[in-house]
Amino acid sequence: MHNEAKAPAFFDMIRWDAQGLVPAIVQDAATGEVLMVAWMNADSLSRTWTSRQTHFYSRSRASLWHKGGTSGHVQHVQSIHLDCDGDVLLIGVRQVGGACHQGYRSCFWRKVDVDGGLIADAERVFEPTDVYESKQSGGG
Repeated sequence: MHNEAKAPAFFDMIRWDAQGLVPAIVQDAATGEVLMVAWMNADSLSRTWTSRQTHFYSRSRASLWHKGGTSGHVQHVQSIHLDCDGDVLLIGVRQVGGACHQGYRSCFWRKVDVDGGLIADAERVFEPTDVYESKQSGGG
């Protein structure tokens, strides 16, 4: 299906930022629900392309991470779209478990109410302390 030795042609169409990154919106391929937003560099995108599971670049840790590598809540890539400006990726996935390290299916589980406060707008799908050993850092 794709050649691991050479980056696919669409890599050359991406407008990477000054740090060599591009934002990636991750969406449930079946429902259209936005699950998360993360950053990718060429290496994480290449790993995503070849493995068909999402890999991202953590700006805070300056390292690559495999979504679900700790939790088992992997994302199976169904599609990759590049926006018209070439500076945002939209990745359609089949999510296993929750996408949010805080235990929710989507990272967008908080809704802004009419007074400007935040309210929970979803139920947890897993208990973070059961999945992550000592700390709740993003990326599981």
